[in-house]
Amino acid sequence: MSNVETKDILPDSRLKAPKGAKPSRTLGWWTPVFCAICGVPYGYVPEENCTFACWLCNECSETHGAVFGTMMMPDEVFWEKVRQAQIERYGRLLTDQELSKVADDSSSSLAKLLKEN
Repeated sequence: MSNVETKDILPDSRLKAPKGAKPSRTLGWWTPVFCAICGVPYGYVPEENCTFACWLCNECSETHGAVFGTMMMPDEVFWEKVRQAQIERYGRLLTDQELSKVADDSSSSLAKLLKEN
């Protein structure tokens, strides 16, 4: 056995040369993401401050299982947690601009939750 530690390297689900990015009124540009296995398109991630995104579609996730050493959480479950955290802390859902400011505050529990995704 080697003493060299190996790490699982996940593929990035964004294109190497971004194409199809879309602007947001308040949050800058969003770049498309695709399933890391089959390449089916799925939505967007913010271009700014996003250095990595790995996503599996439901079919590939069911066929191939969870990626070793990672947590699998459906988007619907994650965003419901974000929604509940906003209501618990602020008593309402935040606007995109407010959510962007909260995400920049590393001491906020909501910001920590947003960075989990």
